Amino acid sequence: MKKTIITNAIVFTVDPNNTVIRNGTLIIEDGKISAIGRKEAIALPADADEIIDGHGTMAVLPGLIDTHNHSSLMRGVAEDMRLVEWLPIYDLEHKACNPDDAYHAARLTYLECLKNGTTTIMDMYRFMDRSAEAAGELGLRVHLAPYAADIEPYTFFESTQSNMQLLNRYHMSQDGRVRVWMGLENLYYCSKAMYDAALIAQREYGVGIHTHGCEQREEEESIIQMFGMSTIDMLEQRGILGEKTLLAHCVWVNDDDIKKMAATGTNLAHCATSAAKLGCGIAPIPKMLAEGVNVSIGSDGMIDNNSLDLFQEMKFGSLIQKASHCDASLMSAPQMLRMATINGAKSLGMDREIGSLELGKSADLIMVDTFVPNLHPIFWDETEQTNLLWNLIFAAKGENVDTVMVEGNILMRHRKLTQASESDIILGAQDQGDDWMKRREAYK
Repeated sequence: MKKTIITNAIVFTVDPNNTVIRNGTLIIEDGKISAIGRKEAIALPADADEIIDGHGTMAVLPGLIDTHNHSSLMRGVAEDMRLVEWLPIYDLEHKACNPDDAYHAARLTYLECLKNGTTTIMDMYRFMDRSAEAAGELGLRVHLAPYAADIEPYTFFESTQSNMQLLNRYHMSQDGRVRVWMGLENLYYCSKAMYDAALIAQREYGVGIHTHGCEQREEEESIIQMFGMSTIDMLEQRGILGEKTLLAHCVWVNDDDIKKMAATGTNLAHCATSAAKLGCGIAPIPKMLAEGVNVSIGSDGMIDNNSLDLFQEMKFGSLIQKASHCDASLMSAPQMLRMATINGAKSLGMDREIGSLELGKSADLIMVDTFVPNLHPIFWDETEQTNLLWNLIFAAKGENVDTVMVEGNILMRHRKLTQASESDIILGAQDQGDDWMKRREAYK
């Protein structure tokens, strides 16, 4: 049984009380947290395989969880467009996509996520057997929801059949680090039969359903005109709302929509940066939180966002709400950290396993080097309250992450990958991306 100790570290547990331990120790045995607390209260076992000394300057946080991502090799190629103009450009990527594209896209995406402290990703893409392969190489957790559609002219996406093949072959593979969901693009792309098939798979296999909704005002107005009801009402009618459903975006929802999401336990992946970049608007997150909707954070992928840094996403997600409501009290640092960790775990049905640093949970964690200019000065008062959490949310960058663990396995140490070659991934992505961009031209 492997035993690792992290000591002399500042521990942000994200437990129900948001406990912060100024000089903390964690003991990790067989991939799980077997002890956590103040250094002086925990006896260090003599048989540890490794002791990691935080020297009082390393902050230990739960691994960040990106609940809506799209692997890609396309970054900076569809800019300054509203969503309705952007989607046809994005479709070119998928019309030209082949399994090797998907593999290199997943490797580059997962590399960037790991380097920024993300340990679990909900990825919605194509040829996701190759995504599972890439995740196995890098060692992080992925939830795979194939981009699926069956309405013309969108049948170049995945199908219910390919989704089921992925489910039967890869669900709970890599010792449970790879999990498969039923993926649905949206109401424009997917027939009622496809929603019905997703529900059948959910009942038979217990898996989740992931789809998009209410991203842009024109889109929502069109849905209402087409179906005579809102997207959320349509998803309710099709039986999709529920605790095992994760919706992305939901920018244009009304009060009744929000109440239905809350009442059914439907989860939300909030993608603030991509919504701003694509001119979609600002999701009513404070209302959703007030009604009890579980809100997590998604990057939406590199073509939508340009960056996969959830530290940036936490900052922007907070500031855009403060600005739009003219209320500086909204979306505090503790709330943003919970959205990026334990709320994300709940969105993925894993809140008993990951998302906080507590006894018995998997040791999915990151160590952030705080001995850097952008995180100083650090203050503590007599009750051991600190400004460091605010520094982490509003000043930190993914590049401040020093070490990344999943199930107690160190995937990045001192910013160097331990299980894969970063240069090989980048060079492979560059070559594949060059070829892919040329192939896209044939579909214009």
